[in-house]
Parts: sequence; C-alpha cells; structure tokens
Amino acid sequence: MNNKGYKNIIFDLDGTLTDSAEGVTRAAQYALKQLGIETNLDQLKPFIGPPLQHSFQKYYGFNEEEIKHVITYFRQYYQEKGLYENKLYPYVPEMLAKLSQGGKKLYLATSKLTGFAETILQHFQIDHYFTSIAGANHDGSRAKKRDVLKYLLAHNNSLDKGQTVMVGDHKDDISGAHDCSIDSIAVTYGYGLLEELQKAGPTGLAHSVPELAGILLGSKTTDLHNPSNQ
Repeated sequence: MNNKGYKNIIFDLDGTLTDSAEGVTRAAQYALKQLGIETNLDQLKPFIGPPLQHSFQKYYGFNEEEIKHVITYFRQYYQEKGLYENKLYPYVPEMLAKLSQGGKKLYLATSKLTGFAETILQHFQIDHYFTSIAGANHDGSRAKKRDVLKYLLAHNNSLDKGQTVMVGDHKDDISGAHDCSIDSIAVTYGYGLLEELQKAGPTGLAHSVPELAGILLGSKTTDLHNPSNQ
C-alpha cells in the first residue's frame, strides 16, 4: 500500500490491541454451561471479535429469548473475571505513544460493550491515548462494526474521511470501513483468517505491531523499543 500516513486512526480492540482469547472463550463457556451445554475453549474461538448475538445464533441456533439469557450469563462472568483474562500484544503501548507523539488522533471502535472497552483500556493504562471510544449498547444495539463506525464518525464529525483509517483483525472491520468510505488496514496477528481478510479487500495488511506502526506513521519501519525517539 502507499504509506501516506493517516491523521485519524480507529482501532479495533480484541485481536488488534489485546489478546483477549482466554477471557472471551471462558465467558462463553460459562454462559453455555448455565444452559446445560458443555464446550471446550477451542470450540469458542470464533466468538472473539464478532457481536455475541450473531455468534450465539450462528453456532448454537439460539432464538432471541435464549440469546438474551446467554448474553446475561456471559456478561456476568466477563465483568467479574473475563475482562482481566487478557493481555496487550507486544509493543502496543509503544506504538500508541509513538502515534500520539506524531500528532495522530486515536479512536476505538469495538463490538464489545462501551463500558467494558473503557475498563480494559483503563486497566492497561492506555485509555489516555484515545480521543473517543465507541462500542455496543447494553441492549444489544449498535453491535455490528459498521454501526459502531457510523456512530463514531457521526459523533466526531470533524474527521476527514480521506485521512482516517480503520485497523482491525476481522473481516467485519474491513467491510465496515468500506461501508463508511474510509481506508482499512487488516492485521494478521489477531483472530481473523488471512483468506477472509484478503477477500474483504483492505487497503493494506500488517503482520506485526511494529509493521502496523510503520504504515500508520508513513514509514517503512518504526523502532518501538524507544518510543520517545521520533
């Protein structure tokens, strides 16, 4: 891709900034167990990233009422434990510092509840880098990435779409960016399948956090060992 750099960078959370597999899969396992369904954690990896409603319907055929109950159980576990069964990918804090020092404005768009996303960013002490955070509503609305992005862009109407990019690890991040007429970068170190990401048609691909930082800063390589150096 043409490393033109971007002024406004919208990040996905799970699979892009954080490795949240343990917390999400354990919460889904707990929720399903309350309904008498036994699973192993590997079976539940597809739950990382997409809206929960979609995943519980797609993989278990739940109706609307069943989805409401299972998500309540999921959130019970996730709020108490799952949020913290989580870790940042290597060099994420350094990348955010470098981008901030470079005058970039950072945003977050996630299908996770907005409150959960805020708590996670605060837990990892990276919340101060973000101008605005957008996520799903508690009632399940605004869960699709396209809708989260539209909400974020509408409430930050000074954003120049030509200088804005969505960064994510799932095909929904890429298709959501297309729907909102902004560029996108697919990261391949997260949970999305490379074939699906490529098929979605991102503006560019990044295979590591340092490579992603380089693209976002408009350079081929970026040293993240010392974020204070420009």
